[in-house]
Parts: sequence; C-alpha cells; structure tokens
Amino acid sequence: MAPLLTRRRFFGKAIRLSSACALSPVLGPFFRQEAEAQRGILAVVEGNPADAVRKAIDVLGGIETFIHPGDTVLIKPNVSFPNPKEWATTTSPEVVYAVVQSVLEAGAGRVIIADNTMRKNDICFVRTGLMDAFEGMENVKIIPIQRESFFTEKTVPGGRALQSVKVAKLLDRCNVFINLPCAKSHAATQVSFGLKNAMGLIWDRAYFHQGTDVHEAIAELATVIRPHLTILDATRALTTAGPTGPGKVVELNTILAGTDPLAVDAYAASMIPWNNRTLKAGGIAHLKHAYRLGVGEINTDRVEIRKLQV
Repeated sequence: MAPLLTRRRFFGKAIRLSSACALSPVLGPFFRQEAEAQRGILAVVEGNPADAVRKAIDVLGGIETFIHPGDTVLIKPNVSFPNPKEWATTTSPEVVYAVVQSVLEAGAGRVIIADNTMRKNDICFVRTGLMDAFEGMENVKIIPIQRESFFTEKTVPGGRALQSVKVAKLLDRCNVFINLPCAKSHAATQVSFGLKNAMGLIWDRAYFHQGTDVHEAIAELATVIRPHLTILDATRALTTAGPTGPGKVVELNTILAGTDPLAVDAYAASMIPWNNRTLKAGGIAHLKHAYRLGVGEINTDRVEIRKLQV
C-alpha cells in the first residue's frame, strides 16, 4: 500500500484546490432537459464495475445526456471511514474510477471528488484506495471538505427539522453533481444510500443526529441538494453493522442508476434484507418523508426498471 500522506501535505493540497474553485464562476447545478426526460427510468445492471457503470449510464441516455464539453463535475462518493473496500463501508474505487472515466470521455473540463468524511480525511482517502486510483490523473482533483469555510448556508423552504443548513460551496461551483453512494445498513436510519450520502456535503452532521429529527432532516436536505444523477455502488453491500462495519458483506455485483434519487434508494431498500430484516421503502422514515416532500417516487412499481447483465 502507498505510504500515507502527511496531514500537512494533504490539507495543503486541499486548501489550494478549494481556493482555485472559489475563484471559478458560480455556475450552480441545474437539471438539463435531456436528463429530466429519463426521470422515470431506473437502471439495474449486474456485472463487473466498469462495464456495469457504463451500461447503466447508457440505459439513461448516455453520459452526454448529463455532461457537456468543458463542464466542471462534482462527484460525491462515500469515503467516510478509513476501511478497506472489502468492508463495503465506502464506495469502491473501481466504481468511482469508472464514473470519472465516463465523465472525462464526455469532455468534462474538470472532475472534483469530495467528501466531508467521518474520520480524518487524509487517512480515509488513502485507505479506501481513492488516492491511488487517481494519482497523477489530469483534470481530476480530490478535495477533502472538513473546514467550515468550505461551506455556505442555505435556507430550507418550509423546513421543520431544518430552517437552514450549511452545504458545500462546491455545489454552486459545478455544472453537474453526481451522487455516488455505496449500499449499506445503518444503525440510526436502517439504510444508507443516496439521500443519506448527501450528509457528506454538509458541515454540521452532528446536529442531524443530536439536534433534530434525523429522518426529517435527511429528507429536507434532499430538497436542497439535488443530484443530476445518482449511481449506487451495490457491487458489495454491507448488510449488518453499518455504517462503520465490519459486518456481513454480500457480493451483489450490481450498479443502480437514475435521475430520481428517491427511486434509486427505494429500489435498493428492497434488494436484500438489511440488518436481517426485509424492508419496504415506505417503512424507512427518511425515504417516507422525502416522498412527502416531493423528492421523487417511492413506489418502484411506478418506475420503469431496466435490468441488464454485462
């Protein structure tokens, strides 16, 4: 394994990169008309990560549906813990790499990989394999966001659990936001998929768990942070002892992808038992609240599901 970066060197890079982003025009994410047309489609592809990612994106109209030449693209994997990929507590570097490659092939000018990790981010980005995966790759930057100055406050219209929330400034400085969670159980929220993964783009995660109703807060956050595309890494699923592991890992070799973030999560909830329980999306509090708020579709019978093997 490559030697760990020192905290000074790692954060030095992060500060320089974040400063560079701050000087860029504020572009702001938006739903492109082509991507919106795919909102009722969910791709479920089984196979090796690289092929499954590409096929899933093709099902949704191809990467050009989401990426235009010169775009700045924000990719948010789950990098919360300094665990090996075999534990399935973080997004597989192979899946992240496949997504980044597709984005660059579509002509993206810059790709930013970011997360506000639960543990020290210099160690998390190294031990999860992401630093090695993108070492020396041109136009790809890894930015740890563990300083309050990297966030800006947004109001939550009509929020009950949240009146406002500090979210990553990077969201306002990228053309496209791709949410790239892993599939795992969670002690507080039953499961952790795409909607839960967005908590890695806020400053005060502790408030969600200790200062308010975490289920409503996650749902309300989903009205503020809306990905253009969600690609769920279900190549390995941590079915027990989430989110930190180690626990029971099931090899599913599956990628889920869609423009409706709630539909992706709802389907993932029904794939296998979580914490040794068979779940329905309507019984998962943060998904139920998200449906009430109009985040997306919770009933997968109303979604066109395209299952493929590669």
